[in-house]
Order: sequence, then structure tokens, then C-alpha cells
Amino acid sequence: MAIATPDKLPMTIRGKALLDAELKKLLLEERPSVILAIEEARAQGDISENAEYEAAKERQAMIEGRIAEIQGKLAGADVIDTAQIKADRIVFGAFVKIVDTESEETFQYQIVGVDEADVKKGMISILSPLARALIGKKDSDTVTVQSPKGDKEFEIISFEYK
Repeated sequence: MAIATPDKLPMTIRGKALLDAELKKLLLEERPSVILAIEEARAQGDISENAEYEAAKERQAMIEGRIAEIQGKLAGADVIDTAQIKADRIVFGAFVKIVDTESEETFQYQIVGVDEADVKKGMISILSPLARALIGKKDSDTVTVQSPKGDKEFEIISFEYK
């Protein structure tokens, strides 16, 4: 099953699609736009004190950096179709329902790739302390996670792959 290693990070199909869409926008819209802005600023004459030119060059550097970053992430991605996972324990891609044993508050999270993580949307990074604690566990297991407010204990209610 998908294991996070420095050169291969798991990513859901949805996560890959999001990075592909961002890369496409950067390559087809942002890059040509900034090149045009640089040309226009250059046409104004002396570029040594041209704020528009400097801003456009800075924006170009950020765009090129993000393009390289996304291309690197996609090259090192282990894309997983979570609907195809058949596991009797929690692994990458699982939708996990847990309960805080102290407050009895329940939570549902999907364990996803680093770039997909959004706790407000119920998606936690495979590298997060909670996800690392959940990996390899099954229903009714209890996990302890260190948090800034101290150790938190959760019981696994259920998990599924979809």
C-alpha cells in the first residue's frame, strides 16, 4: 500500500487533478500574461527604475518557481485510486470516523496527500500526527495523538474507502 517516502508521496486522483489544473493555468494563462507585462514594462524605456518591470519580474519568478514545484510533485507522486483500495486496516485514502474519548465529539477525515489536506473540509495530510497514528489501525482501536493542548485520545468508530 502507499507509503510516504521522500521521493514518492501518495496522492489521490482528485489531488492530481487539482495540481494538473493549477499547472495548466500557470502555463497557459499566468506565464504568457507575465511575459506580456514584462514586455510592456520594458517598452516604457529605462528599466533600472521601473517598478512595473520589477514587479513583473518578481511575479515571473514566483510563477516559474510554482511551475517547477508542481512538476516535481507530479513527477514524484504515487497516484492512488482510493475507490480501488481493499484493506482491513486504515491506509492512505481511508475515510475514517473517530470519536474524542474525552469530549465524545466525533470527526470524519479522509487521509490524503500533503497538497490536498484541508482540515476544514475533512481532509488530513498523510504526514499529519493524527494520520500517522491512524495508519495501520482498525475499528475499535484507540490512538493517542500529541497536540499543543496535550495528548488527545481517539477511538476509531469506522473506516471505508470510496
